[in-house]
Amino acid sequence: MINALRNGVSNSFYRSFDTERPLGENPIEDYRTPFQIDRDRVLHTPAFRRLQNKTQVFWSGEYDFYRTRLTHSLEVAQIGKSICAWLLRQPGSVLESDFHIDTDLVEAICLSHDLGHPPFGHAGERTLNHLMRSHGGFEGNAQTLRLLKERIFSASRKGMNPSRAFLDGILKYKTLRSELMCGDEAPRNHFIYDSQADILDWAMGDIDFPVEYTPGKCRDAFKSVECQIMDWADDTAYSLNDLSDSVRAGFLHVEKIETWAEAHSYDFSENTPLGDLIRAIKKRRVDPFVGKRIGTYIRAARLEQDSNVLSSLSNRYKYRLVIDPEVRSESELFKRLAYEVVFLSPKLKQLEHKGSHMLRGMWEILETRYIRGELIDGQDFQLLPADTVREIDEAKEESVRARLICDYLAGMTDGYAARTYKRLFSPDFGSINDL
Repeated sequence: MINALRNGVSNSFYRSFDTERPLGENPIEDYRTPFQIDRDRVLHTPAFRRLQNKTQVFWSGEYDFYRTRLTHSLEVAQIGKSICAWLLRQPGSVLESDFHIDTDLVEAICLSHDLGHPPFGHAGERTLNHLMRSHGGFEGNAQTLRLLKERIFSASRKGMNPSRAFLDGILKYKTLRSELMCGDEAPRNHFIYDSQADILDWAMGDIDFPVEYTPGKCRDAFKSVECQIMDWADDTAYSLNDLSDSVRAGFLHVEKIETWAEAHSYDFSENTPLGDLIRAIKKRRVDPFVGKRIGTYIRAARLEQDSNVLSSLSNRYKYRLVIDPEVRSESELFKRLAYEVVFLSPKLKQLEHKGSHMLRGMWEILETRYIRGELIDGQDFQLLPADTVREIDEAKEESVRARLICDYLAGMTDGYAARTYKRLFSPDFGSINDL
């Protein structure tokens, strides 16, 4: 049971196993629940604030109304909390006022789900994974786990000391990178770092995965109910709100949708998902269309009881989230539309290439100076902040130094990365105060 009351009501859905923290916790009594503490710690971190200048679909800062990683995360959190409210109130629910999925916990998970993503969106993630191919790779979700457990500082501790339920809630993927290696071919995404095996073990209560949970999709499907809620909230925001931005930006219009639908034999007649979207665009009612659809996607969720290796230890694994197949199919359709018509467009790909080029240029010079420890043009240039250099100098292994350089680049906002690149490589840019 949560050791603090929320709105005067205890919640027996959670046990001490769920609220345990890796480093224990200060015994001083707190007026907040453990999950409110998790959420508050995330909200006050620089990593969270930096999301305001990280790409969601379109480069952050180009126009004020496009979503960034920050506004996306806030929307995912709102949707996640609404799913919790719906699951509690829907007819026949197994949940009660004193036995329910905690909205503060789900909010913390949703707000954190993109913390580890680097500048320049998924292109930046793919670039860092390529650059780190000999040093353990890079993955946005694995980086989120690294931030929460190791890199976000709380008081005098290293890491945020998150509760087990919170840490497990952001574990969309439970497969180590080495388990997905195919010969010398490294995985592109959907893994955690090999160095995080102990964190995974702790989150799972040191219970071994059954044989049937093979590395990859089978194991990644083994999520806590809060992680499943975050995942569906993310899918909802991704498949609907990104459409709204794409229409506003002129990347998505009626003719493109009809051409794409015809090429793939999708029905776009009246009273179909694509037909409804086309009508909303024609009537300039895309935002109301999106808002109504979000409500539909929330109400498409229900709980089913589950039995697995953790269901007797935690209610977080006793229930699984089930989504109405028709609604899930519609979500997949809208995601495919956005990906093929918007994300693959040359206009966006050119910007992605530029972001990738900047990350690669910065990596190469920092790799020479700090990973291999070589002089540049015979000179000992200090290119990084003193505290970062100190940590790198203390690292004995090359892979550890590489990970610290990767941390530095992944933590950059789009704007900071662009300014740093220009400061290092553009002759006509740079003063002592321009960062």
